[in-house]
Amino acid sequence: MKNLRDLLNNPLVIGGIAFILGLIIGLTVLGWWLFPVQWTDASPKFLEKSFKEDYIKMVIESYSKNQDKELARKRWKEIGEEGPAILSKIQANPGYISQVDINQFSLAVQATGLPPVSQPTTPPGAATQPPKAGTPAVTAPGTATPTKGVAPDTGGLRSNLTIILGVMCVLTLLVGGALVYILFFRNRMKGGGSRQMASPADTAKVEPQAAAAQESPVAQFMTTYRLGDDLYDDSFSIDSPTGEFLGECGVGISETIGVGDPKKVTAFEVWLFDKNDIQTVTRVLMSAHAFDDPTIRQRLASKGDLVLAEPGMTVLLETATLQLEARVVNLSYGQGALPPSSFFENMTLELAVWPKPGA
Repeated sequence: MKNLRDLLNNPLVIGGIAFILGLIIGLTVLGWWLFPVQWTDASPKFLEKSFKEDYIKMVIESYSKNQDKELARKRWKEIGEEGPAILSKIQANPGYISQVDINQFSLAVQATGLPPVSQPTTPPGAATQPPKAGTPAVTAPGTATPTKGVAPDTGGLRSNLTIILGVMCVLTLLVGGALVYILFFRNRMKGGGSRQMASPADTAKVEPQAAAAQESPVAQFMTTYRLGDDLYDDSFSIDSPTGEFLGECGVGISETIGVGDPKKVTAFEVWLFDKNDIQTVTRVLMSAHAFDDPTIRQRLASKGDLVLAEPGMTVLLETATLQLEARVVNLSYGQGALPPSSFFENMTLELAVWPKPGA
């Protein structure tokens, strides 16, 4: 868990997570659900082929009523390059459309690539009558029909979308501001340095020194591990009596032994972070078996000074301005197929922190 916390303190990791969350929110929530793409007044050339045929039939029928060549040519151009082929198909199978109307339309729009069309003939005694007044003209899809005194009411919808978008923007700014504060300003308050592992030479002696001479610690904590707490990782903030942030300390699992659940903990890490120091001092409290095993000792040596955990013992950690005494209040070992005294059944530690004398 300590490694996960250090990983989340990396701005690049947080930036990557924020980028992925932004894609998810922007694409799925905003793009597909809240503000999906909608086609309005699209050109008829984007219609599926069968619908283009229906469109041309309606345009032909409309022209037969209003005889408006300019409007017919405009609608014809909107159908695109597939128009002649579709019109030829309609000529071969007109359906409910009159062949005369088809021929008149073809001549009006000067369609090319079509079978020869003869001029329409007017039966003797028949006169071409203009459309009667009040006869509704057939309007092709995609063409707006003006309506007097009626306008679509989209103000309410736009207002609601504007409010929702504004709320989303405010929430995004708040989250971004919180991330900036956590990643940059808080780190600067803690001294501007990243937590690094101290070498054994940098740690304090095992026996308590000047810290015990202080009357009372500025911070004191109790933490208990029990077998089965596989996510055990306690951390505490160290503050002065006036509320000033001084640093952090904590205890976590350092090494396990064997396989299966629950995890068998054979070593713990006790660590101290000082806002005025670039290093995090760490001590490793080991079981008796781990302390006597050269392989385990070699593996854990890079994490800090190795100490055999015993009831009542005290370990001292020192940084630039802080001292921490970790006292083993009690401990017991688990029983099982693993070697004796190899993993802890439970352990209780008392952590007490003092300002370092002379700091």
